[in-house]
Amino acid sequence: MSTTNYGDIIEVTAPADFHVHLRDGELSKLVTPHVHKGGFYLAYVMPNLVPPITTTEMAIEYKKRLKDYSGSSKVEFLMTLYLSDALHPSDVKNWKAAGVVGVKSYPRGVTTNSDEGIESYDKYDELFKAMEVHGIVLNLHGEIPSDHSKNICVLNAEERFLPVLANLANKYPKLRIVLEHATTAASVNAVKACGDNVACTITAHHLSLTVDDWAGQSFHFCKPVAKFPDDRRALQEAIKSGNKKFFLGSDSAPHPSLSKSTATATNGCAAGVYTSPILLPLVAHLLDSFGAIDRLADFTSNFGRGFYQIPADSNAPKVLVEKVQGVSVQAEYSNEWKTVVPFWANKQIEWQIVNVKE
Repeated sequence: MSTTNYGDIIEVTAPADFHVHLRDGELSKLVTPHVHKGGFYLAYVMPNLVPPITTTEMAIEYKKRLKDYSGSSKVEFLMTLYLSDALHPSDVKNWKAAGVVGVKSYPRGVTTNSDEGIESYDKYDELFKAMEVHGIVLNLHGEIPSDHSKNICVLNAEERFLPVLANLANKYPKLRIVLEHATTAASVNAVKACGDNVACTITAHHLSLTVDDWAGQSFHFCKPVAKFPDDRRALQEAIKSGNKKFFLGSDSAPHPSLSKSTATATNGCAAGVYTSPILLPLVAHLLDSFGAIDRLADFTSNFGRGFYQIPADSNAPKVLVEKVQGVSVQAEYSNEWKTVVPFWANKQIEWQIVNVKE
């Protein structure tokens, strides 16, 4: 379906978001129900809380809180641990039973709550070998820290990381690796060049934004930053091609609206774009805009579930989205304690959820 008409309906089985930030405390109470509101039934949860999630006990407790906040018993939360010295190879065999299916790597200082991130992968050799054996996924934030003496900044930090990806993929051929939230044509090509053990998430907002959209607009600022028009085109073409290595990971990252809208002479605004409450309609709108609407089910469910080896379920919920004249995105979401502003606030989306078969 390369062209669509108003009234067209598409069905997606159990949409799955393979990269989402659900925070903690009062902010988590506000945003966790938005996974289901946005049409999704699986959330692959990032561990960069304060303090970060580094033990199965912490992951179990966090998952319990998320289920309490969710508002839907149908949403499945897959948990991750934060790559650090606190993780021990001897413990890996117990992770899946505790609901942990991945380990997230954050280079030190490159994004929100990454101050305890890593500086070298070499010391994790035994851990990665154990993860190979037990089927645990390695999720990579694919940037290296800015270093002006080496001409590295936010615009090329992702591309400079790609040799690290290639080395890890070759050194651990049985370790499933996901390059998270790719933003460049170079990343798309690097993932294609790797073996079947490497996949890549793409966000909704990086299918829309370029550097012009976040320069001066704090609500479009995220890490990694959106890049150039040809990079955006490469992400779109990766989806349009139907390559199963590429699937949705929203990197939906809520921050209180004040921390997004405010910068000072000494502190910048928070990095993150919030898409959870509008996610499936937004993705449908964007894929439709570049002639890839026929890839909606693969991109938002099938390919990610396949890479993570999640068995098909004949009783899984089905979500129907319809092309419509236009629905305005809510300006903000609030509870008694927090307010967040979604991506595309007050703009029009031409797809909406019209039915859910649970």
